[in-house]
Amino acid sequence: MTSPAIDDELRGDLREHLTRAMQRVPELAGRTLTFTALSGGITNRNFLVVAEGARERHVIRLAGNDTHLLGISREVEHAATVAAAGVGVGPEVVAFIRPEGYLVTRFIVGEPVSDAAVHQAATIRRVADSIRRVHDGPAIPGLFVPFRIVEAYRALAMARGVPIPPEYELALAIARRIELACLENPVELRPCHNDLLNANFIDDGARIRIVDWEYAGMGDPFFDLGNFSVNHGLSPAEDAVLLEAYEGGARPSRAARLQLMRIVSDFREAMWAVLQQGISTLEVDFVAYAAEHFDRLLANASTPAFERALRDAADG
Repeated sequence: MTSPAIDDELRGDLREHLTRAMQRVPELAGRTLTFTALSGGITNRNFLVVAEGARERHVIRLAGNDTHLLGISREVEHAATVAAAGVGVGPEVVAFIRPEGYLVTRFIVGEPVSDAAVHQAATIRRVADSIRRVHDGPAIPGLFVPFRIVEAYRALAMARGVPIPPEYELALAIARRIELACLENPVELRPCHNDLLNANFIDDGARIRIVDWEYAGMGDPFFDLGNFSVNHGLSPAEDAVLLEAYEGGARPSRAARLQLMRIVSDFREAMWAVLQQGISTLEVDFVAYAAEHFDRLLANASTPAFERALRDAADG
């Protein structure tokens, strides 16, 4: 799923622990296993599993410390991955190891989707097709309401002594205006991924597959579209391609909602980074990460286009 990288931990207790866990997976029981760490991932660790004599490879996914504070439920992630696999987008789930909450999936053979490729119209259309398949799929447990998530992240960060950036209050006021506009023209909640980075995409030759469903929940489908758009810096013309491929047109109210959700996505991302300052042990500059997303949020909300989007989204 991502590029393999050697992890010395696998030579010690972790390797033995993973081996015992994987022996509880019926199709792998009794086989000799080798593990290779897969690069990427801030809130989890993923390992490629090769079983002696087995035709296919697997991936086991381990949760990081305190990830429940980020709103992550491994039970919901499991259900969302099963649902996504059922519509041909997510990886096939082989096992969910309880009580540890380890997710075991079949390894997807394919190619990564590059930063350059994600701006190509053909790729955008394929991504839209995969997103739509998920949104049209069966309901999953759990809710994803970004307007409440940022408030929860703030409370949890404050409880851990993390200073809340001064930009938060202005961002919150902007988010409340967006929420009110969207409530004027509500949409049906759909199963959503909510973390649509091209690092989570795999091109298997037939479809863009999507992995990493830990933030999944029932939510506004336009958050997914806006999240994908802002994460990759899509232009207005590229957003039009995305909407055309997703629902056959780019109506002003829908284009406006997508633009507003780009801003909401940055707010969630910024506050995610604020909370990470109080729980993560990784050497990541979460202060700079939060500042980057606050800056982009405030810049996008200070334009005449933002005011137009509020009116268009509310008008329907």
